[in-house]
Amino acid sequence: MNINQKAVNALRVLSADQVQKANSGHPGLPLGAAPAAYELWANHMNHNPKNPNWENRDRFILSAGHGSALIYSLLHMFGYEGVTIEELKKFRQFGSLTPGHPEYRHTKGIEATTGPLGAGVSTAVGMAIAEAHLAEVFNKENYPVVDHYTFAMTGDGCLMEGVSYEALSLAGTLKLDKFIILYDSNNITIEGDTDFAFTEDVEARFKAFGYQVIVVKDGNDLEAISKAIEEAKAEKNKPSIIINKTQIGFGCPAKVGKASAHGEPLGAENVQAFRECLGWESQNEFEISDDIYNHYSELAENGIQKENEWNEMFAAYTKEYPEMKKLWDEYFADVDMSKIMDSKEYWEFENKSMATRATSGTIINKLKDLYPNLVGGSADLAPSNKSEMKDAGFFSPQNRGGRNIHFGVREMGMTAITSGIYLHGGLKPFCATFFVFSDFMKPMIRLAALMGLPVTYVLTHDSIGVGEDGPTHEPVEQLAMLRSIPNINVFRPADYTETAVAWATAMQSKDRPTALVLTRQNLPQLKGSSQDAFKGAYILEEASNKENIDLIIMASGSEVELAVGAKEELEKAGKSVRVVSVPCIDLFEDQDCAYKEEILPSSVRTRLAVEAGEPMPWYKYVGFEGDVVGMTTFGASAPAEELFKHFGFTVENVVNKAKALLK
Repeated sequence: MNINQKAVNALRVLSADQVQKANSGHPGLPLGAAPAAYELWANHMNHNPKNPNWENRDRFILSAGHGSALIYSLLHMFGYEGVTIEELKKFRQFGSLTPGHPEYRHTKGIEATTGPLGAGVSTAVGMAIAEAHLAEVFNKENYPVVDHYTFAMTGDGCLMEGVSYEALSLAGTLKLDKFIILYDSNNITIEGDTDFAFTEDVEARFKAFGYQVIVVKDGNDLEAISKAIEEAKAEKNKPSIIINKTQIGFGCPAKVGKASAHGEPLGAENVQAFRECLGWESQNEFEISDDIYNHYSELAENGIQKENEWNEMFAAYTKEYPEMKKLWDEYFADVDMSKIMDSKEYWEFENKSMATRATSGTIINKLKDLYPNLVGGSADLAPSNKSEMKDAGFFSPQNRGGRNIHFGVREMGMTAITSGIYLHGGLKPFCATFFVFSDFMKPMIRLAALMGLPVTYVLTHDSIGVGEDGPTHEPVEQLAMLRSIPNINVFRPADYTETAVAWATAMQSKDRPTALVLTRQNLPQLKGSSQDAFKGAYILEEASNKENIDLIIMASGSEVELAVGAKEELEKAGKSVRVVSVPCIDLFEDQDCAYKEEILPSSVRTRLAVEAGEPMPWYKYVGFEGDVVGMTTFGASAPAEELFKHFGFTVENVVNKAKALLK
């Protein structure tokens, strides 16, 4: 057995041992896909285990994240920091670096959190977009400082999920030639043969998408795999998919080709038989011979050399083009918030009624000029979302430098791609659609929050104010849904100042996404609004007698105007009323107890919340003695003004609700 075959089998053995020791996991894919993974990492992928964050490394995404034992075996054998044999032994255990599915920012060498099928390969499309855009911005003749590939390893399940259709179709349209999919085609899912539910012609589908399609008939043939990868790299006009025909559970006589190999340990006896079938010398778990470790060390040195060569080129590049080095540092550094906070123009606005979607559009175009690495786009709704950056061009095969992206009608794919753009590094991305379609985005928003990605979602047409389009397009429960996701700031601003704060918060974030929930209809500029909105909630209008407050009215977005109007009427009746604007509950929850007590003193138990959405998030603040003016049903199709009146979003109804509480 030559050293390459030993190296492949080492990945198989370590993967099987991890799953067996944990008595949990998915050994099938690692056993079948190990040859393709080895050939790619060993001979075709530029990566440096000593510097996993090297900017010009090739990216590898294990989209079939259930096969995580395979990538942990690769990281261990190549010598990535922290991924020791002891960590492999703690596979799927609390606090280990080898969790059940790969997690970004948890284990060095993991480029994205994967597991929900289709998400990883869709995220990889964003990485390929980022590479192409940055290459256009930075590369000079003889200095290809941005020049790398994005590889995604997928399985049958990934290609069944709708999100992959969305993203991979766009990748074909955009002709992302440095995007290469390695499809582990073993024709098995949890329930059995894929013929039960998946008989489509994958080759034909990807040819229709505009891909180069390469088939490797024997997934154990390293030479054929190598040739396929080189052929994919040689294609300069389209992305590629390598359909690698494998056997799930390869090497385990009792499991090979069977659905039971997918998601359960092989079993002690089968592990022994598996080792014998492979011709593996040792029956001891997690035991790898020195010659194999030495081989991987030599391969890792190749990666170190590749980065050293790039560093030499980059040094010469920066000497010849010092202005590009300055720009590079700006792209790849943390956002310089002084550009916003010290900008008089950023905070200035016309004192006229504006929809917050329009306000956001104005702010986006101010940010565009402050931050050259701001990129983004909409799901075919840019004119309605007001999300286009003027005079910034559209990213396309003909214009890789365009900063706007036509995502097409692909909300979930768009959201995954936006995550991938950020994960690549160097760019600050946003995406946009109607708020009601955040339902399509939610799985990928959740993953972004889990990864701690500071991406921005522009979500317009935020309530029954959508009007004539009717209940299918009127979001009523989506605010509660988004707010229920951990680690995300959900902003529903009431005017220009609060929208500017929302965007500033999004730009300065380092570890959580931001959702901007914006109106279709015009709203007034509020006299009391201020940068206190950075704290999530603040006193917009103080009570006439702040020492003896009768009622606190809380509201967000378009309903803050109603709260102000109701206060005026109640104060005329002799009541002392404080109006609290709450543009971001998440940020308010981050404040200390003293600030929360200052805004919502516990001594004032008579409270009313007003928001054109599901009332659930407000009960924590109104308590048993308060009330909420919210939406407990779906909307209807009618002009917005009529709907707001019908569902009780009027000053008169807010006053009546308040009077009922004050009796």
